[in-house]
Amino acid sequence: MEFSELDRRGLVILGCGKMGSAMLAGWLARGLSPDAVTVLEPHPSDWLKSTGVRIGGELPEAPGALVVAVKPQVMDAALPSAASLGGGGTLVVSVAAGTTLDRLGASFGPATPIVRAMPNTPAAIGRGISAIIGNDAVDAGHLDLAEALLSAVGQVVRLETEDQIDAVTGLSGSGPAYVFHMIEAMTAAGVAEGLPADMATELAVATVAGAGALALESGETAEQLRINVTSPNGTTQAGLEVLMDEGSGLKPLIARTVAAAAARSRELKG
Repeated sequence: MEFSELDRRGLVILGCGKMGSAMLAGWLARGLSPDAVTVLEPHPSDWLKSTGVRIGGELPEAPGALVVAVKPQVMDAALPSAASLGGGGTLVVSVAAGTTLDRLGASFGPATPIVRAMPNTPAAIGRGISAIIGNDAVDAGHLDLAEALLSAVGQVVRLETEDQIDAVTGLSGSGPAYVFHMIEAMTAAGVAEGLPADMATELAVATVAGAGALALESGETAEQLRINVTSPNGTTQAGLEVLMDEGSGLKPLIARTVAAAAARSRELKG
């Protein structure tokens, strides 16, 4: 990614906890100058202090982008400190869960280009995926910049409507927790079949990680990959007959799981 425009105009980060730090680490690794970055963070970590970025102080007059990465519960208190950047000259990119474009627009003004993003926690190791949607003031260039910024921590998809954010929250936003629980369940099942707990954990984690990497890199559909490892009347088929039961199997369970998380996301809009 080319950061020359941001190096020239500056980048402001409002909030630099786990997600903000993950993004900043990605940008610095890709060549963004620390001198171009201003971070507004009341409790800077030792890592943040070591990066050479400016912490606090006067904001640039018209930075190329403002990234809002504060927790939703402190949004009302935090936004006024960066509200002066609204008006149209600066792209606002928000990764704050549950904070709508209308809510952000009320703080920065209707002429401000605002992109709302929903990343997930694997962004911390550069393997996340983010979904983005912009308000009416956003043009193709703004979306390209937002995508480039979020690409520093993983893949990016573009949504057609803001309402789709709730489905993204239920699927990929909350999804890592579902996978972690699956690892817990696989580990427990291995122990029940006679494996030591540490070995069962190692097998479960490596199996999930390897299968995910294969799905990402093979170019084949998940369905085809499943077929590839399922011998007729073999062990995998025996397991899948339980897992793929139409009434009690994984598919209806995951459907209810994602629907519950998406419904909660709709309730929490602010």
